[in-house]
Amino acid sequence: MIVVTGAAGHLGRGVAEDLLGRVSPAGVVAVTRSPEKASMLADRGVEVRAGDFADSASLTTAFQGADQVLIVSADKLGEEARRLHQAAIAAARDAGARRVLYTSHMAARAGSPFLPADQHAGTEADLAASGIAYTALRHGFYAESCLMIIGEALKTGELRMPEDGPISWTSRDDLAQADAAILCSEGAWDGITPPLTAAEALTMAEVAAIASEATGREVRRTTVSDEEWRNARVAAGTPEMYADMLLGTFRAARRGDFAATDPALGTLLGRPPRTLRDLLSSM
Repeated sequence: MIVVTGAAGHLGRGVAEDLLGRVSPAGVVAVTRSPEKASMLADRGVEVRAGDFADSASLTTAFQGADQVLIVSADKLGEEARRLHQAAIAAARDAGARRVLYTSHMAARAGSPFLPADQHAGTEADLAASGIAYTALRHGFYAESCLMIIGEALKTGELRMPEDGPISWTSRDDLAQADAAILCSEGAWDGITPPLTAAEALTMAEVAAIASEATGREVRRTTVSDEEWRNARVAAGTPEMYADMLLGTFRAARRGDFAATDPALGTLLGRPPRTLRDLLSSM
């Protein structure tokens, strides 16, 4: 039995839905803090269970009978996220799961200026020390994050950001499909995966040019200082901790942390991954 956590979220739901094309609904359990939000999976015959990484007792019930558990990373930052992941790993091990899969990041590295990359590296270390077979799914940077940025720029006509570096923006739906394929691969992807990315890495200047062409609305790329950009975000209401995290994206990109591309995602999909141009054209 495959247990998918975060099943009411975009990625977890996408993984569960794709699994239904590969295995019987009886072989999938969807776990979420809000079971009522996963009714579409229940309607398709999937058992939906309540489970919260912050409530170890709930995970004991939620993971019962699991052969594999997909831990979709928590939407928290720093040590709080790592503690939540540790609780989920321990619960999966105690439930007798033979394999744990975790949605990591292509840039996972201790000490990264991009805080989530540092916390992903910590969880990967916890998985390696857990004594259970594991797969760290090194996801490319979600293209949907870029689409949100471009959506704002399309309104203003200007993409005002700090100096950046190339990022291999990758479709979240493609990653959900790939995760489902790996769950059904009988351990062929044990350990840390190659970067699961789209086929090209783009700078923000290239993103602006593609957005202009794909939408017919001109977007200019303007470079501003780190301090100016951060201050503008805080003034607009972004909490300082999150403004710093977002600024870390640019600092890490300048180091080339998100520039890698790899054919692994296309191999799993059996087709070329979606490009950012594809996604922009559908906006």
